[in-house]
Amino acid sequence: MRSALLAPLAVVVLTVTALACAPSAPVAGTPSAPAAAPSATTPSATTPSEAPDKPDKPGKLVFTEVASMDKPVAFAVRKDDERVYVAEQGGKLRTLDGATVLDLSGEVSTGNEQGLLGVAFHPSGRWLYLNWTDSNGHTHVTEWAFDGNEATGRRDVLRQDQPFANHNGGQLAFGPDGYLYIALGDGGSGGDPEGNGQDLGTWLGKILRIDPRGTPYKVPEDNPFTGKEGAKPEIWAYGLRNPWRFTFDRESGDLWIGDVGQNAWEEVDFQPAGSEGGENYGWNLREGDRPFNGGKGKELTDPVITYPLGEGGNCSVIAGFVYRGEKIPWLRGRFLYGDFCAGWVKAAQADELEDVVDVGTVEQLSSFGQAADGELYALSLQGPVYKIEAAS
Repeated sequence: MRSALLAPLAVVVLTVTALACAPSAPVAGTPSAPAAAPSATTPSATTPSEAPDKPDKPGKLVFTEVASMDKPVAFAVRKDDERVYVAEQGGKLRTLDGATVLDLSGEVSTGNEQGLLGVAFHPSGRWLYLNWTDSNGHTHVTEWAFDGNEATGRRDVLRQDQPFANHNGGQLAFGPDGYLYIALGDGGSGGDPEGNGQDLGTWLGKILRIDPRGTPYKVPEDNPFTGKEGAKPEIWAYGLRNPWRFTFDRESGDLWIGDVGQNAWEEVDFQPAGSEGGENYGWNLREGDRPFNGGKGKELTDPVITYPLGEGGNCSVIAGFVYRGEKIPWLRGRFLYGDFCAGWVKAAQADELEDVVDVGTVEQLSSFGQAADGELYALSLQGPVYKIEAAS
């Protein structure tokens, strides 16, 4: 992220307020589109699954505050558990009613892009996983057994040294296949000086896919780089700069990745359900759909949404979910995403991304959340947790 979580070297934001007017929506484009115009591309090789139902005419949404927390950054639900769990950047995992489940505040680092960054529950509900950075700034994915009352049996699943303080990624999510997906940024600084995004010999700049119930974990046999010399077998996708948030469509299984840009472009990447993995999303050969520092590459997977950094206050893309709830019929099949600094939230039809509408504003938007019933939430680094509802 940027600013309080995602600042690049070229952009320093000390205070953030949402803009009165959201920037113009992304429009269809290609790599040759004018640099000043936002663009969205939908390559035929990675077309989002068709929505099963076409929505009604877009209506209005309201963001209703349901809780106030200390820098909430991640959201999770647990099987057969009515509670909602929220990770606070300072190190606490809390329920929406304010109860503290785990407290790592004495162990996490406190830099702008560090701390407790991600949370996920095993599909069985029996284990809890947190993604966090320690006092030296290094990344841990740690597991606890959790019975709904007490977290016990702590163990590290994996650890990654971080060469710089920024671009830690942080997202955790179990996919439809039951495996744990882990987002790691390129290691930080600016421009990926170590070339990690394109290096299959490091986890940095990647999304990993593992079975965490191992010693310390198991690598799925069908991971794309299993058995390939010089490549880390845990890697599922690569060429990412700082994939702060990614989400799975609960109906189609499609994967949506918000990858924070360098100096010019923010992007959303896409992986269709049924992919065998191994997609190269281009960083640091490319930023958005444009060459970065003259970089070139073959068989790169194009982003499906891009928009310009800096225009209208844009600074860091926040990927949300494709809405699959029942309470807002017109929103079904739309992918929600927003920008941390500008504060706007948009909803794009998943199978026709040019069909995009502005749906609201959340100051310092840090993440989205999806409840067990498919209804959506938005988190603000300022503290509020909002439920997204239809306007009456």
